[in-house]
Amino acid sequence: MYTASTAFLEALNEAGVSHIFANLGSDHPALIEAVAEARAKGRAVPTLVTCPNEMVGMSAAHGFALVTGRPQAVLVHVECGTQALAGAVHNAAKGRVPMLVFAGASPFTQEGELTGSRNEFIQWIQDVFDQRGIVRGYMKYDNEIRTGRNIKQMVHRALQFSRSDPKGPVYLMGAREVMEEEIADLLIDPAAWQPIAPAALPPDGVEAVAEALGGARRPLIVTSYLGRNPAAVPELVRFAERLGAGVLESVPSAMNFPHDHPLYQGNQWNEPRQNPALASADLVLVLDSDVPWIPAVSRPSPEAAIFHVDVDPLKENMPLWYIAAKRVFRADAATALRQLGAALDRSGTDVGSAAASRAHYEALARTRRAELDALEAAEGDVPTPERLTAAIRRHVDDGTIVVNEGISNYHTIFNHLRMSRPGSIFASGGGSLGWCGGAALGMKLACPEKTVFSLAGDGSYMFSVPSSVFWMARQYDAPFLQVVYNNRGWKSPKLSALAVHPDGYASRANEIGVSFDPPPDYAGIAAAAGGAWACKVERADAIESAVAEAVRVVREERRSAVLDVWLPHL
Repeated sequence: MYTASTAFLEALNEAGVSHIFANLGSDHPALIEAVAEARAKGRAVPTLVTCPNEMVGMSAAHGFALVTGRPQAVLVHVECGTQALAGAVHNAAKGRVPMLVFAGASPFTQEGELTGSRNEFIQWIQDVFDQRGIVRGYMKYDNEIRTGRNIKQMVHRALQFSRSDPKGPVYLMGAREVMEEEIADLLIDPAAWQPIAPAALPPDGVEAVAEALGGARRPLIVTSYLGRNPAAVPELVRFAERLGAGVLESVPSAMNFPHDHPLYQGNQWNEPRQNPALASADLVLVLDSDVPWIPAVSRPSPEAAIFHVDVDPLKENMPLWYIAAKRVFRADAATALRQLGAALDRSGTDVGSAAASRAHYEALARTRRAELDALEAAEGDVPTPERLTAAIRRHVDDGTIVVNEGISNYHTIFNHLRMSRPGSIFASGGGSLGWCGGAALGMKLACPEKTVFSLAGDGSYMFSVPSSVFWMARQYDAPFLQVVYNNRGWKSPKLSALAVHPDGYASRANEIGVSFDPPPDYAGIAAAAGGAWACKVERADAIESAVAEAVRVVREERRSAVLDVWLPHL
């Protein structure tokens, strides 16, 4: 039979979807049959990856898309599975990551009128009025498949939305009867559903920004996620070098600018202090950033001219957002940087202050680097996050991808890994914890020749559902290194409370509800679930050897490894 489900799988193939991260249920008989038939007859279908937990599956699709640029499919069970995607939906939406989520739906007939009609009690209980509404606020597009006769067009249209800037997840659903529908073979041209071409700056905008940059004495570029497009990174390097401009990463979710470059001004997160590079700039060019600064603690000078170029400049899904920009443009960063560079060439602009600006930012960078070196050199018996990250850095090579969900150690991981290669380190771009394990798994499936390191706080690690993650890692031969920055609790809520009430009751309390002391056996969980190599490190002098052995296990034995490193107590 050629069914709607057969056509659905063909459409995924046509769109370049190679993996379906699936949590199957009673609404998927048609898809299960179509996959089995395709395998029996030797027809190509995407690889079905069994995901015992839905958030892990969607996080894996997220990681896969980050390192390849190709959206993958996530398959879940009716409204229950849709809800179980949980924070992964938030992360994909806020991180602007393309993927297609498909959920079944309870059958809409109950007396055997159509193939797939209700035959299990759960199908009454799982029938809800607005299943799509559960995730509508997070999806670029959502729809219900009502017939198999246009199912390919529906799939390709959804993925066209997903792959067009600003990218993001899309959601389709279909009831059993629809997915069982027998139809004529569907032949369409997938080229008719290409993503929208990257946007460029308007001509008057190019001239206005180029003129302002040419006259700036101390220009600064601020970015968060420009590096999700690896081609944009060398464009940014050339542009910054021509202007002598500093580059500051604010809440980065990718490697946007080489961290060993003399113009790199570091990365800022929630540090409660004014950033010196931001304060000294007379022109700030914001490129692809959701939070370029936190105005209550750090902001540009009131005299600084601000220009904003972004794939999502209005932040349409953020109820409160604004910066005092002179001009705002919706444009692709790589395209805009090429346009601005060409404009400077055409005008023959001599950026006369470039040498002085370069000297200023290079001096700030040297001071910052010396401070970081001092933190790594600090002595003591208890492991510190700086010494741990430095030890990990010594095993990073051109074949390494790093997942960063360090939360209170986000900045430490970016600071001390000193990554310089586009596409080498990623954060989720969102704020729902537990992304790290699934993301690392998805990246390893996408790039089996790479070594994947997942660096996460103990809170994030627990949220990541390690029992599912490490079972999947062994099942699908996707080993990676998981390092747990274990401070025995949620440090970030404590820091948030102290930032608002520095002298309050919570500041003097021994217990405020954020401690995991004594903690679970984090490494042991992974060993039990997926045969991972497990190690707990409680002394600083054991860090180097433990990291080296963990990396060896992953690279040579092709086995996951978990290092549970006990940092100073929160």
